[in-house]
Amino acid sequence: MSRFFALKRGSLISLALATLLALAPAIAEARMGGGGSFGSRGGRSWSAPPSTRTMPGQASPFERSVAPRPAPGMAGPMSQPGGLFGGSLGRGLLGGLAGGLLGAGLFGLLTGNGLLGGMGGFMSIIGLLLQIGLIVFLARMAFNWWTRRNANAMAGAGHRPSPGFTSPFTARAPFGAAGFGSGASPEAAMATPIKIAAEDFNAFERLLGESQAAYSREDLGALRGMSTPEMASYFDDELEENRRKGVINRVSDVKLLQGDLSEAWREGVDEYATVAMRFALNDVIEDRATGKPAPGSPGPTETSEAWTFRRPAGAGSQEWKLSAIQQAA
Repeated sequence: MSRFFALKRGSLISLALATLLALAPAIAEARMGGGGSFGSRGGRSWSAPPSTRTMPGQASPFERSVAPRPAPGMAGPMSQPGGLFGGSLGRGLLGGLAGGLLGAGLFGLLTGNGLLGGMGGFMSIIGLLLQIGLIVFLARMAFNWWTRRNANAMAGAGHRPSPGFTSPFTARAPFGAAGFGSGASPEAAMATPIKIAAEDFNAFERLLGESQAAYSREDLGALRGMSTPEMASYFDDELEENRRKGVINRVSDVKLLQGDLSEAWREGVDEYATVAMRFALNDVIEDRATGKPAPGSPGPTETSEAWTFRRPAGAGSQEWKLSAIQQAA
């Protein structure tokens, strides 16, 4: 008899474990976006957004994106070796010196003065070449300094908050425009930096709550109105997967706790803004048939994510749409 109950208890445990394993993917993918990184940030899609006080670490690279990846092995102009002997200028200078030395030696050999016989005449122009090299070196240093100075000035203009803007790091304030501050580290701009106003931060917070609510209702039409077509397609895939598994993701009580601007820029006919947001939410995976929470459902939790928004250049704050979500690495 005891053996029978032991076998029965073992079967029940096995069944429970199998149920948990079946629901594990759904639980792991709780929350809008499933805790993944996906979407597009225009020309900056494959470069990490600058860290902020809300997200001091690096954001995870995209797992899904329609943005074309840079070709392997391609290096930008800033990755070429610098200095006097770096790049094409350095190669030309060194190549000219080496070629001149070799040519002088061969000339001496052909005229019967030996391999090094022609070196005496050539040494007379070494001083001139060294002077030219020094001038090029100083000019290059001055140009690099001027470029860095302008880039930092432009980046600072793009990250500066509006007048009267209160940072949450100096004084706690009701969430809204005051829920955001400027915490990005300066970096060279890939496009024209833009200023983000208080009404833009209000729009970001509104989209945070409204998009989560629409996702909870499985309202794809509302999600399409608040996000880019690419993001809406990802949400559609997630909702369809939840329906296939017989579960539904209920997200409620979304509250922004802290946020700050990572970067904002204009690129072609569009404007982008990436903000880091730490927010609280009640994240529950329910059984679609019974309405009961699934075992291991997250429940009340906090998370930090980098959200990128896009709008037509020059449009108002109501035109921002969610373009990407990235998790902390």
